[in-house]
Amino acid sequence: MLIPHLHFSGNCKEAISFYENAFSVKADLIIRYSDYAPEDYQNDDRIAHAVMHIHGQMIYPNDRFGKKDRSTDTAVHLVVTFKNKTDLLSCYEKMKEDSMTIDPLEALPYTPLAVQFIDKFGVQWGFMVDQNAEE
Repeated sequence: MLIPHLHFSGNCKEAISFYENAFSVKADLIIRYSDYAPEDYQNDDRIAHAVMHIHGQMIYPNDRFGKKDRSTDTAVHLVVTFKNKTDLLSCYEKMKEDSMTIDPLEALPYTPLAVQFIDKFGVQWGFMVDQNAEE
């Protein structure tokens, strides 16, 4: 099993809430630093470990090793396939605020609609419609 591990820079709690809203999901587990080591992290609300499922894929978001800017120095990004254009557009509408567009919404030879962007937390996303799904 391959699990994407998303590292944030103190704003993981906000990112989890953002993704819960955008993808209509709830985090399965959230552990704060103060939950597991209260003597070392009193009142520390940062996320030490969390588990979420986005479109059936498990991800681990946390507040460790995060970047403070929205640049990306790797060629890795998360790709989500949607059943139809309406679902893609609904989710993208919730996530596009303060994002940086890499490739705009467009039809491509392998999908009726796609968009690639970096969200306000610096995570790079590729959204596309499954060309085999019913419209």
